[in-house]
Amino acid sequence: MDHSRVPVLEALAEFRRRGDVVFGPPGHKQGRGVDPRVAEILGLDVFRSDVLSLNGLDDRRQSQDVLGQAQDLMADAVGAEQAFFSTCGSSLSVKTAMLAVAGPGEKLLLSRNAHKSVIAGVIVNGVEPIWVHPKFDAERHLAHPPEPDDVRDRLREHPDAKGMLLITPTEWGTCADIRGVARVCHEFGVPLIVDEAWGAHLPFHPDLPPWGMDAEADLVVTSVHKMGGAVEQSSVFHLQYDRVAPEVLKQREDLLGTTSASSLVYASLDGWRRQMAEQGHDLLEAALHRAGRIRKAIADLPGLRPMGQEIVAEGHAASFDPLKLVVDVRELGVSGMQAAEWLRAHRHVDVGGSDTCRISASITHADDDETEKVLLDALHALVDAADTLERRPPAHLPAPGALELEQAMLPRDAFFAPVDHVPAEQVAGRIAAETISPYPPGVPAVAPGEVITEEVVDYLRTGVEHGVLIPDASDPSLRMLRVVAHP
Repeated sequence: MDHSRVPVLEALAEFRRRGDVVFGPPGHKQGRGVDPRVAEILGLDVFRSDVLSLNGLDDRRQSQDVLGQAQDLMADAVGAEQAFFSTCGSSLSVKTAMLAVAGPGEKLLLSRNAHKSVIAGVIVNGVEPIWVHPKFDAERHLAHPPEPDDVRDRLREHPDAKGMLLITPTEWGTCADIRGVARVCHEFGVPLIVDEAWGAHLPFHPDLPPWGMDAEADLVVTSVHKMGGAVEQSSVFHLQYDRVAPEVLKQREDLLGTTSASSLVYASLDGWRRQMAEQGHDLLEAALHRAGRIRKAIADLPGLRPMGQEIVAEGHAASFDPLKLVVDVRELGVSGMQAAEWLRAHRHVDVGGSDTCRISASITHADDDETEKVLLDALHALVDAADTLERRPPAHLPAPGALELEQAMLPRDAFFAPVDHVPAEQVAGRIAAETISPYPPGVPAVAPGEVITEEVVDYLRTGVEHGVLIPDASDPSLRMLRVVAHP
């Protein structure tokens, strides 16, 4: 296929060339009606590019098949049989993928280190989650993806499960053995869905971890805005084989997706695909060298411990994305959240993630010598200033297994059940009716339907005192918790 083509961008350029005058949405009419004070900050071209797909980029019959051509080019670029664009972010795409495999009351295997959007999907579609627990790295206090044998064990216990949802790479760059898990799923005749939100760049360089389509997954969801060059909410479904029917995926997406898709998202997805198809190897080669150089420099700084390929050698992960710079800061005597806040306040550097132990920074093809220097200078300054940061009460990090809570009710049933609001000191043994997710990375410590324990309450309460945010809890201070009412 001709990857110099960009059907969406070409249609947008043609729309502008024709000078169409639109008498439908959006109401700003390609920027004519936008407040100049808004245009001064956002730029007028954002609004000029905000065009409907129907009677805009294409006619009402979609006879030019603008979007279809762009999706075919994407599929060809990454080695998928089919690709479908979504403008609602991968949080919605993952819910759609789950709906395409399992319906209400049916079983679906899920990695328990899933993002809160996956728990939301379980609640929305009413599936019975069969949790596959991740491997827990006690020294780093980090969850890595489960292994094929873990998946095989759960499928043997639940042969009526409809499929498996695997999350890889994690927020911290650790990756699963996708091929191994896919082959286990296929032995049992079920599809593997991969939430590869952090892996849109993986198809374009051989030194990156395996890409889901190459590793025999059936359905892969990527967030191109995370490690690629598209705007926020840019998501793509990638599909192969016949275990998930394309028409079923499209119908499920139609249930959840918007009818007002963003041309800005479509155009940036289209342009990013062209860039990667033509230049991706060289751009990522440079990014990989840069990340290696930065990681080595960080390792020389006292109190900072960057994570790298040693986690593969130690058997914690099947592979690791070297473009993720994950740095343990505990030897500085501060938390990752404190480090992140200090870097933003004092050096105007915003890291990608932080928790009680570490910070993370993503290196992409967009980085250059200047951003490399800014990051390293900021980390030098953090080391020098660490002694001046306030010491906060420590979070009581749980032992391995303490976060593997008993599932006493279906998440949907618990979420919609009558509830009591119970003080944290009295909540052990009760069934959660809400999702409680330390953020970032937004992986729930407690999901609806799980039995709350003293250990998890202690972890969450001390985490809040330590600076952890719990934005989805009914009471973010966690003084009171929402639980299923006693009959």
